Amino acid sequence: MTDTVKEPIATRNLSRDGSEELPWSRPRDILAADTPGEDLTFFVATVRPDGRPHTAGVGAIWADDALYFVGGPGTRRSRNLAQNPACSVSVRLRGIDLTLEGDAHQVTDAETLERIAAVYRSGGWPARVEDGGFNASFMAPSAGPAPWHLYRLTLHKAYGVACAEPYGATAWDF
Repeated sequence: MTDTVKEPIATRNLSRDGSEELPWSRPRDILAADTPGEDLTFFVATVRPDGRPHTAGVGAIWADDALYFVGGPGTRRSRNLAQNPACSVSVRLRGIDLTLEGDAHQVTDAETLERIAAVYRSGGWPARVEDGGFNASFMAPSAGPAPWHLYRLTLHKAYGVACAEPYGATAWDF
């Protein structure tokens, strides 16, 4: 994919205690290793049409050097993203709290849907591609009827605060 993020274009050390900048590879490698196998809850924050925030816990995965997550077409998250793709996603990883900011867009191409469904299946969620989205034998009760949309986050900024050695706090711009 041409818009896949590989490395940040700028990095800022946010640490006030003299800690070194954290490399982007630290959270990126943990995301790649721990999704979808570990029990991680990602929180997606979107903007309602009236400007108020909305946050929801989702299952997300890191694949193709990008973050993917699912939303039922009638959910507040999906309706918000249809109006305004700007969002943030937060997660506590092993040793580092991470917030990702960017734009989330619905994925509809069959090749990507099949590839990402396979990644979800490897983690235990039996996703299958159907009608331009996903279906499965189970989903969050609030998701509504399938097919569920797949979103890909185009990353603009990320913030990491390490809660294990080496400590530090860093902002990455993409």
